[in-house]
Amino acid sequence: MPVLVMKFGGTSVATLDRIRRAAKRVGVEVAKGYDVIVIVSAMSGKTNELVGWVNETSAMYDAREYDAVVSSGENVTAGLMALTLQEMDVPARSWQGWQVPVQTTAAHSAARIEDIPPANIMAKFADGMKVAVVAGFQGVSPEGRITTLGRGGSDTTAVAFAAAFGAERCDIYTDVDGVYTTDPRVEAKARKLDKISFEEMLELASLGAKVLQTRSVELAMRYKVKLRVLSSFEEQSDEAGTLVCDEEEIMESNVVAGVAFSRDEAKMTLVSVADRPGIAASIFTALSDGGVNVDMIVQNISEEGRTDMTWSCPVDQVKHAQAAMQKAADDGVINYHELIADEGVAKVSVVGIGMRSHTGVAAKMFKVLSDEGINIKVITTSEIKISVLIDRKYMELAVQALHDAFELDKAA
Repeated sequence: MPVLVMKFGGTSVATLDRIRRAAKRVGVEVAKGYDVIVIVSAMSGKTNELVGWVNETSAMYDAREYDAVVSSGENVTAGLMALTLQEMDVPARSWQGWQVPVQTTAAHSAARIEDIPPANIMAKFADGMKVAVVAGFQGVSPEGRITTLGRGGSDTTAVAFAAAFGAERCDIYTDVDGVYTTDPRVEAKARKLDKISFEEMLELASLGAKVLQTRSVELAMRYKVKLRVLSSFEEQSDEAGTLVCDEEEIMESNVVAGVAFSRDEAKMTLVSVADRPGIAASIFTALSDGGVNVDMIVQNISEEGRTDMTWSCPVDQVKHAQAAMQKAADDGVINYHELIADEGVAKVSVVGIGMRSHTGVAAKMFKVLSDEGINIKVITTSEIKISVLIDRKYMELAVQALHDAFELDKAA
């Protein structure tokens, strides 16, 4: 039988009624002749509750026990989903990560999947099981301990299973009905895309779009897994949702596919640092060691052997960056005049594979922002995206103006 992977996020399984609704969708696919692997998240809010209990119990917790506690939310959902399917006379069985087994690294709370041997589940399919309900977000370390994959790990679990089992498709059920040209809460004219390329989706996910987790898109692109993003709360047709696929499968597309944004950014500038070989490596090694996730980087022109280095990072990592730079200075690794932090910025990006073959996208983007009186603080580009840092108070205006200028409300 062909295999289909269906993943249900926390809002899709938040109550017993929603689990029943999700189970009915699974039953429809079983009736079409699929063997189905269902990946489930914890019920909405449950993971946060479990994390809170761990923090309240032990401020300096053992990461192995953290994973043991936090992974339990998915176990509950998997069992309830299997029971619901059994009540519908659909042969189903729940599977925890260690039972499959989902083999991961030993990096607790941030493990990466290394292998998913299909033999155990395929043997049960051969025996008549029609649905394997797998607890997402979790696996087992080489030492035999439970591991978790980090936030959004159930998306990654789903794509990894689709790759391991050669699934026909991986359907991601969530609280939105697809991938939009931008967030409809910011721009009312945002349009749902029928198809989007892996590369565009990866850029949008990494730039702030919350529909899919970045690692899951990376996996899908690497193993050519067709992803479909669907709503759990709307009636479905075979053409519903958004298909994330190879660029070659998209006949026509706009030059720009979407506008992404990230609200909680900070711009940090290291003023008057020595301009010498290895200085950038020294700065960003110190930031990496301090747990700072650096994004945009700009180095100013050198004057009299000194230069300024600017980067962006999440606003909640500013104190970590300040501590890392102070430590590097105290250790004699770098010498600088001051570190300036601007915590009131946002990142706005336009993304599209059409940029490869069309000129003038950057000029148009900058002209639109200029016409709205929005000053650009930092610019970075790649082959299919242009990102700018601007004052946070102008973020919604920038997104709306760019969406209009590139006519993203209209299909190609």
